[in-house]
Order: sequence, then structure tokens, then C-alpha cells
Amino acid sequence: MPQAIDYHAARPSQFQDVAVPVRVLAVSSGKGGVGKTNVSVNLSTALAQTGKRVMLLDADLGLANVDVLLGLQPRANLYHVLNGEKTLEEVLVQGPAGMLIVPAASGIARMADLEPAQHAGIIRAFSELSHPLDVLVVDTAAGLHDSVTSFCRAAQEVMVVVCDEPASITDAYALIKVLNRDHGLMRFRILANMVRNDNEDEGQTLFRKLVAVCDRFLEDVILDYVGAVPHDELLRKAVQRRQSVMEAYPSSPAARAFRNIASRIDQWPMPRSARGGIEFFVERLINSGFDDPEPAAS
Repeated sequence: MPQAIDYHAARPSQFQDVAVPVRVLAVSSGKGGVGKTNVSVNLSTALAQTGKRVMLLDADLGLANVDVLLGLQPRANLYHVLNGEKTLEEVLVQGPAGMLIVPAASGIARMADLEPAQHAGIIRAFSELSHPLDVLVVDTAAGLHDSVTSFCRAAQEVMVVVCDEPASITDAYALIKVLNRDHGLMRFRILANMVRNDNEDEGQTLFRKLVAVCDRFLEDVILDYVGAVPHDELLRKAVQRRQSVMEAYPSSPAARAFRNIASRIDQWPMPRSARGGIEFFVERLINSGFDDPEPAAS
């Protein structure tokens, strides 16, 4: 059963800086089967283990499986929030290392076919959360569904997960193209998953393949290499145990890779202003005192 969340039992400093802006990272992929949700779960756990206050949103609305990967049994989810039966606070469950999880529904066709206005309603609901966070990780659906573009546009950072398969690279490019040309996103973080050795060489090679395609056809796209996660049998065993590999096998090659990537993410600059669109926690960014006097680029 999900663990009860006692927010008032948390350390006092956790509730004194609600206005501090939240780093929002959307984790997406051009196709399914590249390990995107596993990346979201383990990266969120790695960030939480460093002391960050982390929330993981399962935004694969119709085929949610974050709760399955972690062996959780939430009593309510985003379906109940959209129906007006629960608030966002009321559906939160606690996951590894104290992180909070927003579960979504699985196998409900209506959730997979929400309109963009309903996605915007979910995004705005995060403004009602009263307690502070450092990081929100958004595990989007795979592909080019409206929900993917909605959640990626509302995040400050978009991480695209790719593996060394032609279809993965082609579909990752397609996702980047749509987000760039149709929605104005310019910077993308690239994570190479399931590489065949425990070093950065294969990941870098995969990254260069994607850069070559984007440089050829997209003029104003910036790709940044985040790192590589090796193909690790212990990661599969962690899934079978319904645990994150960070907790089940903390010394494994995959766990080491996630810790390295979490450390790099912590060095990324925080946003200095709101972009003007629908964003997660936009009020906290505006009210934080960090916003620039100059208007943000759209």
C-alpha cells in the first residue's frame, strides 16, 4: 500500500521557501521501448537521494506504469483529479528516497484522449500545491501525442531518451522537429539509454548521429549531451523486484550512471523568468525574485 505522507513531519526548512522556483524536467522519447519510464523513475530517485525535494508526475495518462515499476497501489490518481473527486494533493503517494509521485490511470481510454485544454488544467493544478519542491520530473508518453507536446512545452527542460536503434533515432528526430517547428522549443537534452558498455563512447556516438540529422534539417536546435546509461542486467532484476535500481542495486553500473546524470542536472542553471505560456509552477517562478528585467525569449 502507498505510504501515508505527513508533510508536517518534514524538516522545517522544507516549508519555508514555497516561492523558490522548481526545476521542471520533461522526459520523453520518440518511440516506446527505449526505457523512458525507467529513466524517469531512477533519475528521480537519484535526485531525491542527493537531498532534493523531488516529485515525479506520471504523464503517460492512458498507459501509466510508474506505480507498477515501484510496486505502489495508489487509491486515487489523475483521473479522479480531472473528475473533480480529488485534489492533486490528495492523490500524491510517497516513493523511493522520500520523493512524491503523482500517479495516472492505466487502461482508461478517456485519459489517453484528453484535449489540450484538459492537459492545461492538469498543468495549472500544480499551482495549488502548497509545499515547496526542488525538481518536478514529468514522465511523458512516447511519440507525438498532444499530451507529449503539452507537457514538454510546460517544462523548462526537455530530455529525449534514445537508444542505438534506427527507429529510435528517427523518431527522436521527429519529436524534436515537431517541438521545435510547431512549438518553438530550441534546446533539448539527450540521454543515451541501454548502451552496450559502461563508458561514454557509445553514448557519445549515438548523440553525434542525432546531432548530424538535426544540424542538417533544423537550423535553430541546440542539443546537449546528458550522459549514457548502460544496458544492465541488474536494472531488469530491479524491475522484477518492483524497485528502482538506485535502491535495489546501488552499486550497479546503471545506478552509478544515474547518479552521474543527476549530478550534471544539478549544475544546470535555473530559469530566470517565465516564458509567458502555460508552465508548471509558473507563479513560483514569477514570485521568486529571480525573474529577469528583460522579457524571456519565447
